[in-house]
Amino acid sequence: MKRNLFLYIWIALLTTGGCSVKKAKENTDTTTQEWKSLFNGKDINDWNVKIHHHDFGVNYGHTFRVQDGMIQVRYDEYGDFNEQYGHLYYKTPYSYYHLKLEYRFVGELHSGAPDYTLRNSGVMFHSQDPATMPREQDWPISVEMQFLGGLGDGKPRPTGNMCSPGTHVIYKGKIAASHCLNSTSKTYDGDQWVSAELIVLGDSLITHIIEGDTVLQYSKPQIGGGVANRYDPGIKIDGQLLKSGFIALQSEGQPVDFRNIRIKDLSSQYRH
Repeated sequence: MKRNLFLYIWIALLTTGGCSVKKAKENTDTTTQEWKSLFNGKDINDWNVKIHHHDFGVNYGHTFRVQDGMIQVRYDEYGDFNEQYGHLYYKTPYSYYHLKLEYRFVGELHSGAPDYTLRNSGVMFHSQDPATMPREQDWPISVEMQFLGGLGDGKPRPTGNMCSPGTHVIYKGKIAASHCLNSTSKTYDGDQWVSAELIVLGDSLITHIIEGDTVLQYSKPQIGGGVANRYDPGIKIDGQLLKSGFIALQSEGQPVDFRNIRIKDLSSQYRH
């Protein structure tokens, strides 16, 4: 808790401009901030599904399901994978918040999924409303905190990275040149649970945390770039800063479990 408090204070000092240290500390008083569970451990009634090649709300192949207090992503009811990338969206958009969850990779990659999706998933944020996605849109216009699992080959494979479908971010003072940015995290092999945290301050600073360590920071998420396809052109306004949006869990061919999904709304602490 103290580690997170110090991080909040540091972030507040970076983002509050002329605010005093005293004010920053007041803004990060954890006694006034409440954690809320986004997942009740029983069902996904508070979540909405959008899968490529399917209409909004269709949970094709029972892709997203609940078992033993976890949200599971599975493909046992699929035939050909056919690029049926999917996302499970929480019903409410957020702007300033601290998100926590745990994930683990299990089982085998679907035989029809592309190789790059091996032990690959993530949480999307600042996403467009999934109800605005046409049936054939593959990826939501959003920013992703990407989760990768080690391949057991002794080679580094960081997790908590950033990917940008239909978006850009500012990294080290300029628009990131690549679609994904690697974090400085350790590599996590096997089916162990990994804790991930995401601190999002509207269209300002974004912080990725893995197992308590800050592994990546960037700022000014905005619409632009490629990767997302067949979207409604009226939705993609390049250069528009992303101040809020939906949070979604990803499905792209690798079985994965999620649990302990909690959020702390920071709007009252950081908005001026």
